[in-house]
Amino acid sequence: MHQQATGRRRFLLSMGALGAAGMASCAQTDSRSGAAIAYDPKAGFELEVNEVEYRRTPKGRALMARIYRPRGAGPFPVVLDLHGGAWNTKDRMAEQPMDRAIASSGALVVAIDLTLAPESPYPANVQDANFAVRWLKSKARQWGGDPVTLGVYGSSSGGHVAELLGMRPTDARYNAIALEGAPNVDAVVSYVATRSPISDTFARYQNAEQRKRASLIKSSRTYFNPWETVHEANPQEILERREKAMLVPLLVMQGALDDNLLPAVQERFVNTYRTAGGKVSYSVFENSIHDWVQEPSPQTTRAQEMVKAFIAEQLAARRRTSTTDLIRSS
Repeated sequence: MHQQATGRRRFLLSMGALGAAGMASCAQTDSRSGAAIAYDPKAGFELEVNEVEYRRTPKGRALMARIYRPRGAGPFPVVLDLHGGAWNTKDRMAEQPMDRAIASSGALVVAIDLTLAPESPYPANVQDANFAVRWLKSKARQWGGDPVTLGVYGSSSGGHVAELLGMRPTDARYNAIALEGAPNVDAVVSYVATRSPISDTFARYQNAEQRKRASLIKSSRTYFNPWETVHEANPQEILERREKAMLVPLLVMQGALDDNLLPAVQERFVNTYRTAGGKVSYSVFENSIHDWVQEPSPQTTRAQEMVKAFIAEQLAARRRTSTTDLIRSS
C-alpha cells in the first residue's frame, strides 16, 4: 500500500513538473512577444472572413482553414477551432456561431477541416491538428494575431482531438507532418476549451452499444482502426496509465441531457485530470443535449460567454506569470 502511495506521489510530481515546464516555456515566449494582449470578452468587433488551404491529405483532398479576423490593430489572441462529427463527418463550418462569437470579442479564430476517418483512421486527424497549431503559429502575426497566446477550442470528437493535442504536444506520431520553412515551431498550446468532448473514447463506445446506436458504433470502429487504438488514444486512460502528459488549463462544458457521452463519464475525467494536477473549469448545462450550441438559446449564449471568459482568464494568468518572471530576472 505504501509503495502504491509513493508511486502515485511520484507520478503527480512528474506531471506537475511537466506542466510547470510548459508554462515556463510559454512565459519565455511571452517575453519575446513585443506586445501585450489587451482582450475584453465583452468587446464587439466587425469581422473579415477568408479561407485558405493549409494542407492536402495523402489522397489529395484540400483541407481548408476559415479565418475569422477582427477588424482592428491587434495583436489579438489566437484560437484554433477543431470540429466534431464523430471523427467521420463535418468540416470547418460546423461551429460558425461559436467561432463568430469568439472572434467578435477580439480574437483571431481559425477553424480547420480535418481528415475524416473513412479517408484515414486515427491518428490522421490529430496529425492535421498538430500541424495546424504549428502552421497557425507561423502565420498568426500576418493576420494580426499573437502566436504565443494560441489556444484550442474543440467540440465533441474535436474536443477529443483537442485534449490529445494539449496532453501530447511533442508526440512523434502527432508531429509527423513537417512544417516547411518553420521546422522549430512547436505544437504546445496555452489552453484547451471544449464543448461535449469525447474524453473517454471507450466509455462512449460502450454507451453506443448499450443504446444500439449503429451510426456511432460504426464511427468509432472506422476511426479506431486497429481497434486497440480506442484505448491508446483515450484521454481518460492516458491519465489512468500515468503517462507523461502536459496538463494545460482545460474548460469542459457538458450538457446535462447528453446521452452520447454521459455526464457521469465526463465528471470522472474531470476529476482524474484534477487529481493528476491539471486545472479544469467544468460546467454542466441544464436541459442541454450533446449538440446544444447548434441553435440560438440562452444556453448557447452562456456557452459562448463562458469560452470568452475562459480565454480572458488564461491571458490574465499568462500576463501574471510573465510579470513575475520579469521581476525575478531583474
